[in-house]
Amino acid sequence: MIPRRVSPVTVFNILCIGQAGRLQYEAVLLAASLRARSPGFPGRLLIATPRPGPLWGAENPQITDPATLDLLADLGAEIIPFDSRAFGARYPHGNKIEALAHIPDAPFLFLDTDTIITGDIATLAPDFTRPTASMKREGTWPQIELYGPGYTEIWRSLYHRFGLDFETSLDRSQPDDYWQRYLYFNAGWFLHDSPRRFGALFLKYATEIAADPGPALVCQSLDPWLDQVALPLVIHALGGGRPGPDLAGLDGALTCHWRILPLFFARESDHAVAVMEQIAADPRVERVLRAYAPFRKMLYKGQGREVRALFDRADLPRKEQAIRNAIKRAGLWTR
Repeated sequence: MIPRRVSPVTVFNILCIGQAGRLQYEAVLLAASLRARSPGFPGRLLIATPRPGPLWGAENPQITDPATLDLLADLGAEIIPFDSRAFGARYPHGNKIEALAHIPDAPFLFLDTDTIITGDIATLAPDFTRPTASMKREGTWPQIELYGPGYTEIWRSLYHRFGLDFETSLDRSQPDDYWQRYLYFNAGWFLHDSPRRFGALFLKYATEIAADPGPALVCQSLDPWLDQVALPLVIHALGGGRPGPDLAGLDGALTCHWRILPLFFARESDHAVAVMEQIAADPRVERVLRAYAPFRKMLYKGQGREVRALFDRADLPRKEQAIRNAIKRAGLWTR
Protein backbone atom coordinates (compact mmCIF):
# COMPACT_ATOMS: atom_id res chain seq x y z
CA MET A 1 0.00 0.00 0.00
CA ILE A 2 1.35 3.44 -0.95
CA PRO A 3 1.46 5.68 2.13
CA ARG A 4 -0.71 8.78 1.97
CA ARG A 5 1.30 11.96 1.52
CA VAL A 6 0.70 14.44 4.30
CA SER A 7 1.29 18.10 3.52
CA PRO A 8 3.71 19.73 5.96
CA VAL A 9 2.13 22.14 8.43
CA THR A 10 3.27 25.74 7.98
CA VAL A 11 4.81 27.11 11.16
CA PHE A 12 3.72 30.69 11.67
CA ASN A 13 4.29 33.46 14.19
CA ILE A 14 1.61 35.40 16.05
CA LEU A 15 2.05 39.17 16.27
CA CYS A 16 0.22 41.56 18.57
CA ILE A 17 0.87 45.08 19.87
CA GLY A 18 1.77 45.73 23.50
CA GLN A 19 1.92 49.12 25.18
CA ALA A 20 1.86 50.54 28.67
CA GLY A 21 -1.66 50.60 30.07
CA ARG A 22 -4.64 48.58 28.90
CA LEU A 23 -2.82 46.75 26.09
CA GLN A 24 -0.18 45.26 28.41
CA TYR A 25 -2.92 43.52 30.41
CA GLU A 26 -4.66 42.37 27.24
CA ALA A 27 -1.33 40.95 26.07
CA VAL A 28 -1.12 38.90 29.27
CA LEU A 29 -4.54 37.38 28.59
CA LEU A 30 -3.59 36.62 24.99
CA ALA A 31 -0.27 35.01 25.96
CA ALA A 32 -1.80 33.01 28.81
CA SER A 33 -4.66 31.77 26.63
CA LEU A 34 -2.23 30.68 23.91
CA ARG A 35 -0.22 28.59 26.36
CA ALA A 36 -3.35 27.15 27.98
CA ARG A 37 -5.33 26.27 24.84
CA SER A 38 -2.51 25.57 22.37
CA PRO A 39 0.48 24.34 24.40
CA GLY A 40 2.05 22.71 21.34
CA PHE A 41 1.98 25.87 19.21
CA PRO A 42 5.35 25.75 17.39
CA GLY A 43 5.58 29.39 16.34
CA ARG A 44 6.64 32.48 18.24
CA LEU A 45 4.39 34.94 20.06
CA LEU A 46 5.77 38.39 19.22
CA ILE A 47 4.61 41.44 21.16
CA ALA A 48 5.68 44.56 19.27
CA THR A 49 5.94 47.69 21.40
CA PRO A 50 6.79 51.20 20.21
CA ARG A 51 9.77 52.95 21.77
CA PRO A 52 9.50 56.50 23.10
CA GLY A 53 10.28 59.09 20.45
CA PRO A 54 9.23 62.35 18.80
CA LEU A 55 5.88 60.97 17.62
CA TRP A 56 4.96 60.02 21.20
CA GLY A 57 5.84 63.38 22.80
CA ALA A 58 6.36 62.99 26.55
CA GLU A 59 4.54 59.63 26.60
CA ASN A 60 6.48 56.41 27.10
CA PRO A 61 4.45 53.74 25.29
CA GLN A 62 6.71 50.85 26.30
CA ILE A 63 5.71 48.24 28.87
CA THR A 64 7.89 48.97 31.89
CA ASP A 65 6.08 47.14 34.71
CA PRO A 66 8.49 44.38 35.87
CA ALA A 67 5.70 42.01 36.95
CA THR A 68 4.03 42.21 33.52
CA LEU A 69 7.31 41.75 31.66
CA ASP A 70 8.33 38.79 33.84
CA LEU A 71 4.97 37.09 33.34
CA LEU A 72 5.02 37.62 29.56
CA ALA A 73 8.51 36.12 29.44
CA ASP A 74 7.38 33.15 31.54
CA LEU A 75 4.53 32.63 29.07
CA GLY A 76 7.00 32.52 26.18
CA ALA A 77 6.20 35.90 24.64
CA GLU A 78 8.97 37.91 22.98
CA ILE A 79 9.01 41.71 23.17
CA ILE A 80 9.97 43.37 19.85
CA PRO A 81 10.68 47.11 20.29
CA PHE A 82 10.35 49.39 17.26
CA ASP A 83 10.55 53.10 16.46
CA SER A 84 7.44 54.93 15.25
CA ARG A 85 8.24 56.75 12.00
CA ALA A 86 4.78 57.49 10.61
CA PHE A 87 2.01 57.47 13.22
CA GLY A 88 2.75 57.37 16.97
CA ALA A 89 0.37 58.95 19.48
CA ARG A 90 -1.77 60.70 16.86
CA TYR A 91 -2.90 57.36 15.44
CA PRO A 92 -2.02 54.39 17.70
CA HIS A 93 -3.81 52.00 15.33
CA GLY A 94 -0.83 52.60 13.06
CA ASN A 95 1.34 50.51 15.39
CA LYS A 96 0.10 47.34 13.70
CA ILE A 97 1.19 48.76 10.35
CA GLU A 98 4.66 49.91 11.41
CA ALA A 99 5.44 46.82 13.51
CA LEU A 100 5.35 44.52 10.48
CA ALA A 101 8.75 45.76 9.28
CA HIS A 102 10.40 44.63 12.51
CA ILE A 103 9.39 40.99 12.89
CA PRO A 104 10.94 37.91 11.24
CA ASP A 105 9.96 37.65 7.57
CA ALA A 106 8.02 34.42 7.97
CA PRO A 107 4.32 33.50 7.78
CA PHE A 108 2.44 35.50 10.40
CA LEU A 109 -0.98 35.96 11.93
CA PHE A 110 -1.63 39.40 13.38
CA LEU A 111 -4.10 39.45 16.25
CA ASP A 112 -5.45 42.51 17.98
CA THR A 113 -4.28 42.33 21.56
CA ASP A 114 -7.88 42.17 22.81
CA THR A 115 -8.09 38.57 21.57
CA ILE A 116 -7.94 35.28 23.44
CA ILE A 117 -7.11 31.85 22.07
CA THR A 118 -10.02 29.49 22.68
CA GLY A 119 -8.83 26.36 20.83
CA ASP A 120 -5.69 24.72 19.49
CA ILE A 121 -4.49 27.35 17.04
CA ALA A 122 -1.63 25.05 15.99
CA THR A 123 -4.26 23.22 13.91
CA LEU A 124 -4.77 26.32 11.74
CA ALA A 125 -3.48 25.56 8.24
CA PRO A 126 -4.38 28.36 5.82
CA ASP A 127 -2.67 29.27 2.58
CA PHE A 128 -0.46 32.08 3.86
CA THR A 129 0.41 33.13 0.31
CA ARG A 130 -3.18 34.35 -0.06
CA PRO A 131 -3.63 37.19 2.45
CA THR A 132 -6.97 37.75 4.11
CA ALA A 133 -8.48 39.26 7.25
CA SER A 134 -11.37 39.17 9.69
CA MET A 135 -14.95 39.45 8.46
CA LYS A 136 -16.25 40.11 12.00
CA ARG A 137 -17.23 43.64 11.08
CA GLU A 138 -20.12 46.04 10.65
CA GLY A 139 -20.65 48.67 7.94
CA THR A 140 -18.64 51.26 9.84
CA TRP A 141 -16.91 52.91 6.86
CA PRO A 142 -17.66 54.78 4.73
CA GLN A 143 -20.59 56.71 6.20
CA ILE A 144 -22.60 57.83 3.20
CA GLU A 145 -23.77 61.46 3.17
CA LEU A 146 -27.05 62.42 1.48
CA TYR A 147 -25.46 64.40 -1.35
CA GLY A 148 -22.00 62.87 -1.25
CA PRO A 149 -20.35 60.03 -3.16
CA GLY A 150 -21.73 56.52 -2.71
CA TYR A 151 -19.94 53.29 -1.81
CA THR A 152 -18.99 52.49 -5.39
CA GLU A 153 -17.48 55.89 -6.11
CA ILE A 154 -15.54 55.96 -2.83
CA TRP A 155 -14.07 52.47 -3.07
CA ARG A 156 -13.42 52.70 -6.83
CA SER A 157 -11.43 55.90 -6.29
CA LEU A 158 -9.12 54.10 -3.84
CA TYR A 159 -8.55 51.07 -6.07
CA HIS A 160 -7.88 53.19 -9.14
CA ARG A 161 -5.53 55.47 -7.20
CA PHE A 162 -3.20 52.54 -6.51
CA GLY A 163 -3.60 50.83 -9.88
CA LEU A 164 -5.78 47.99 -8.57
CA ASP A 165 -8.65 46.21 -10.31
CA PHE A 166 -11.76 47.34 -8.48
CA GLU A 167 -14.23 45.08 -10.28
CA THR A 168 -12.60 41.82 -9.15
CA SER A 169 -12.84 42.88 -5.49
CA LEU A 170 -16.64 42.94 -5.50
CA ASP A 171 -18.98 40.37 -3.99
CA ARG A 172 -21.59 40.34 -6.73
CA SER A 173 -24.03 38.33 -4.61
CA GLN A 174 -24.62 41.59 -2.71
CA PRO A 175 -26.59 44.50 -4.19
CA ASP A 176 -24.91 47.55 -5.69
CA ASP A 177 -24.13 50.30 -3.16
CA TYR A 178 -24.64 47.96 -0.19
CA TRP A 179 -21.61 47.93 2.09
CA GLN A 180 -21.09 44.14 2.04
CA ARG A 181 -20.58 44.17 -1.74
CA TYR A 182 -17.21 45.84 -1.19
CA LEU A 183 -14.06 44.28 0.24
CA TYR A 184 -14.07 45.45 3.85
CA PHE A 185 -12.47 43.80 6.86
CA ASN A 186 -12.04 44.18 10.57
CA ALA A 187 -8.30 44.61 11.17
CA GLY A 188 -8.60 42.45 14.31
CA TRP A 189 -6.73 39.70 12.48
CA PHE A 190 -4.94 39.41 9.17
CA LEU A 191 -2.30 37.08 7.77
CA HIS A 192 0.23 36.63 5.00
CA ASP A 193 3.48 34.80 4.34
CA SER A 194 5.62 37.98 4.40
CA PRO A 195 5.19 40.74 6.98
CA ARG A 196 7.79 42.81 5.09
CA ARG A 197 5.87 42.82 1.80
CA PHE A 198 2.52 43.19 3.52
CA GLY A 199 3.76 45.91 5.84
CA ALA A 200 5.45 47.93 3.11
CA LEU A 201 2.23 48.14 1.08
CA PHE A 202 0.14 48.76 4.21
CA LEU A 203 2.38 51.67 5.21
CA LYS A 204 2.43 53.12 1.68
CA TYR A 205 -1.33 53.00 1.21
CA ALA A 206 -2.19 54.23 4.71
CA THR A 207 0.21 57.17 4.74
CA GLU A 208 -0.73 58.30 1.22
CA ILE A 209 -4.46 58.12 1.99
CA ALA A 210 -3.94 60.02 5.27
CA ALA A 211 -1.88 62.72 3.54
CA ASP A 212 -4.32 63.18 0.64
CA PRO A 213 -7.68 61.37 0.93
CA GLY A 214 -8.87 62.66 -2.44
CA PRO A 215 -12.19 64.22 -3.51
CA ALA A 216 -14.30 61.06 -3.08
CA LEU A 217 -13.33 60.85 0.60
CA VAL A 218 -13.94 64.51 1.39
CA CYS A 219 -16.89 63.72 3.69
CA GLN A 220 -15.26 60.71 5.36
CA SER A 221 -13.45 60.42 8.69
CA LEU A 222 -10.26 58.37 8.66
CA ASP A 223 -9.85 58.24 12.44
CA PRO A 224 -9.99 55.48 13.58
CA TRP A 225 -10.80 53.83 10.24
CA LEU A 226 -7.58 54.42 8.30
CA ASP A 227 -6.18 50.91 8.87
CA GLN A 228 -9.46 49.32 7.78
CA VAL A 229 -9.61 51.54 4.68
CA ALA A 230 -6.09 50.58 3.56
CA LEU A 231 -6.27 46.89 4.57
CA PRO A 232 -8.53 45.64 1.73
CA LEU A 233 -6.33 47.39 -0.82
CA VAL A 234 -3.24 45.62 0.54
CA ILE A 235 -4.95 42.24 0.54
CA HIS A 236 -6.29 42.69 -2.99
CA ALA A 237 -2.91 43.92 -4.29
CA LEU A 238 -1.20 40.79 -2.92
CA GLY A 239 -3.69 38.42 -4.54
CA GLY A 240 -5.88 37.79 -1.51
CA GLY A 241 -9.52 38.26 -0.68
CA ARG A 242 -12.27 37.16 1.67
CA PRO A 243 -11.35 34.26 3.99
CA GLY A 244 -12.39 30.73 3.07
CA PRO A 245 -13.69 27.87 5.24
CA ASP A 246 -10.14 26.91 6.26
CA LEU A 247 -10.13 30.04 8.44
CA ALA A 248 -13.51 29.56 10.10
CA GLY A 249 -11.76 28.92 13.41
CA LEU A 250 -10.63 32.54 13.62
CA ASP A 251 -13.47 34.48 15.24
CA GLY A 252 -14.83 30.97 15.85
CA ALA A 253 -13.54 27.87 17.63
CA LEU A 254 -9.92 29.04 17.82
CA THR A 255 -10.00 32.74 18.72
CA CYS A 256 -12.31 35.32 20.23
CA HIS A 257 -11.73 38.99 19.46
CA TRP A 258 -13.45 40.29 22.57
CA ARG A 259 -12.63 44.03 22.17
CA ILE A 260 -14.08 45.46 25.43
CA LEU A 261 -14.83 43.36 28.51
CA PRO A 262 -18.46 44.54 28.99
CA LEU A 263 -19.20 43.63 25.35
CA PHE A 264 -17.37 40.32 25.78
CA PHE A 265 -19.50 39.27 28.72
CA ALA A 266 -22.66 40.52 27.02
CA ARG A 267 -22.40 38.61 23.76
CA GLU A 268 -19.61 36.04 23.46
CA SER A 269 -20.03 32.28 23.87
CA ASP A 270 -20.14 30.36 27.14
CA HIS A 271 -16.96 28.61 26.02
CA ALA A 272 -15.06 31.87 25.45
CA VAL A 273 -16.17 33.22 28.82
CA ALA A 274 -15.12 29.99 30.55
CA VAL A 275 -11.69 30.13 28.89
CA MET A 276 -11.11 33.74 29.94
CA GLU A 277 -12.25 33.13 33.52
CA GLN A 278 -10.07 30.03 33.79
CA ILE A 279 -7.03 31.94 32.54
CA ALA A 280 -7.72 34.93 34.79
CA ALA A 281 -7.95 32.63 37.81
CA ASP A 282 -4.30 31.56 37.44
CA PRO A 283 -2.61 33.20 40.47
CA ARG A 284 0.29 34.49 38.35
CA VAL A 285 -2.13 36.13 35.91
CA GLU A 286 -4.42 37.45 38.64
CA ARG A 287 -1.57 39.21 40.43
CA VAL A 288 -0.88 41.23 37.29
CA LEU A 289 -4.43 41.83 36.04
CA ARG A 290 -5.73 43.07 39.39
CA ALA A 291 -3.53 46.15 38.96
CA TYR A 292 -5.84 47.38 36.16
CA ALA A 293 -9.18 48.63 37.54
CA PRO A 294 -11.48 47.59 34.63
CA PHE A 295 -10.12 44.03 34.71
CA ARG A 296 -10.32 43.94 38.49
CA LYS A 297 -13.99 44.94 38.41
CA MET A 298 -15.05 42.75 35.49
CA LEU A 299 -13.02 39.61 36.16
CA TYR A 300 -12.59 39.53 39.93
CA LYS A 301 -15.43 41.53 41.47
CA GLY A 302 -18.29 39.95 39.51
CA GLN A 303 -19.28 42.80 37.19
CA GLY A 304 -18.73 40.64 34.14
CA ARG A 305 -21.28 38.09 35.32
CA GLU A 306 -23.72 40.92 36.14
CA VAL A 307 -23.40 42.18 32.56
CA ARG A 308 -23.90 38.67 31.21
CA ALA A 309 -27.13 38.28 33.15
CA LEU A 310 -28.59 41.32 31.36
CA PHE A 311 -28.69 39.64 27.93
CA ASP A 312 -30.04 36.60 26.13
CA ARG A 313 -27.26 35.49 23.76
CA ALA A 314 -29.92 33.97 21.48
CA ASP A 315 -31.70 37.31 21.17
CA LEU A 316 -29.13 40.08 21.35
CA PRO A 317 -29.89 43.59 20.12
CA ARG A 318 -28.94 43.87 16.46
CA LYS A 319 -26.84 47.02 16.94
CA GLU A 320 -23.80 47.14 19.19
CA GLN A 321 -24.78 50.60 20.40
CA ALA A 322 -27.97 49.18 21.93
CA ILE A 323 -25.87 46.67 23.91
CA ARG A 324 -23.56 49.44 25.10
CA ASN A 325 -26.51 51.60 26.16
CA ALA A 326 -28.09 48.79 28.18
CA ILE A 327 -24.83 48.14 30.04
CA LYS A 328 -24.38 51.84 30.76
CA ARG A 329 -27.94 52.15 32.08
CA ALA A 330 -27.13 49.36 34.52
CA GLY A 331 -24.04 51.25 35.68
CA LEU A 332 -21.72 48.42 34.62
CA TRP A 333 -19.81 49.99 31.73
CA THR A 334 -16.03 50.12 32.04
CA ARG A 335 -13.09 50.24 29.62
